[in-house]
Formats: sequence, C-alpha cells, structure tokens
Amino acid sequence: MTSRFDSATLDAYSQGAARYSQDWLDQPPPTDMYAHLTTHLLPGGQTADIGCGNGRDVAWMAANGYRVTGFDASPGLLAEARRLHPDLTFRAASLPALSEIDETFDNVVCETVIMHLPATSIALAIDSLLRILKPNGVLYLSWRVTEGRDQRQSDGRLYSAFEPAWVTDALEDCTILLFEDVTSESSGKRICRVIASKREGEV
Repeated sequence: MTSRFDSATLDAYSQGAARYSQDWLDQPPPTDMYAHLTTHLLPGGQTADIGCGNGRDVAWMAANGYRVTGFDASPGLLAEARRLHPDLTFRAASLPALSEIDETFDNVVCETVIMHLPATSIALAIDSLLRILKPNGVLYLSWRVTEGRDQRQSDGRLYSAFEPAWVTDALEDCTILLFEDVTSESSGKRICRVIASKREGEV
C-alpha cells in the first residue's frame, strides 16, 4: 500500500492545469451530481471537497449555502481555483492519507478522484475520507470506471481498475444511502457513485 498520490498523475494535472480547467468548464454542468448533493448533504454544513480541481463544484456548493473548503494535491489546479474563485477557500491536501487535514466536516465530497490512486490505496483513501467526516455526516464519493486492467493515459494520468466492492466494503461502518453505476451528465464517462452516512460512534 502506498500513502502517496500517483506522481505521474499529479504531474500531469500540475503541468496542464489551465487546459484541464478549461476542459471542465466547457463540459455541461454536472446536474446529476448536484441533484444528489441537494438531496443528501447536510444543509448548510461545513463541507470539504477533496480533489476540488479548479473549484467548479466548490463554487456551486458555496452558492447553495454550504460552508465549503476545496482541497487538492495539485499546485497548478489550486492556482486555477484561486484565480477563478478568489473569494472562496482552497487548501493543499493529498489522498490517500489527507495528512494535511486535522479538522472534521459535516459533508465530504470526493468527485472522480480515487481512480487516480493505485488500487491498493483505495481502502486507505476511504478511511481518510471517513476520518475527516463527523458522525452522522455524509460522504459523496464517485469514480470513473475502468474495466479489465489499469490504464495509463498518454499524458501520464493513471486510471485504476477495481471492483465497486473495494469501496463498499470499506464503508461497512456506514449506512449506504445510494449506489449507482451511470453515465455522468457532465463528462459523458461511466462512473460509479456512492453516498453514505457515517454512523454515530464510528471513527
């Protein structure tokens, strides 16, 4: 198990931050994701967006009443987020350990990030997401599905292949509110998403 984000993926996002940022801005808004957040997140709650990229979803959450902080491992993407949304808060933090974060949140959002981790780090990443989530808090977690074997894109980004059970098994101490395997309305890619509530007394 590794406690570090995939370095080639991080380099790709750092070096191509402006291009990736524009790609995300050019995509249709993720209305399916936002509908789930509206339904399941604790209203007005202190919220962490882990792997926030250029801050698009942080801005939506802030506009909809959540007290939100965006976290990302890429200095380039953090710079894009701060440029696009200078009135919002963005900090550096890296999965799978999230060692930079010592506070807890009512809601934790992690949209299409964990598939960039080596598959052996998935359990640690989920443990870290739950560590920063308050009891009875809500976790929204999604990932792009890669079938068969891991794939490495031409720009260096890793897309790990793993079964959904690797995620749901790591959430055994939570109540799963939703699980779906769908096509994202924003990226047009196949994703899995799970929404879970952390049970009282779980660490």
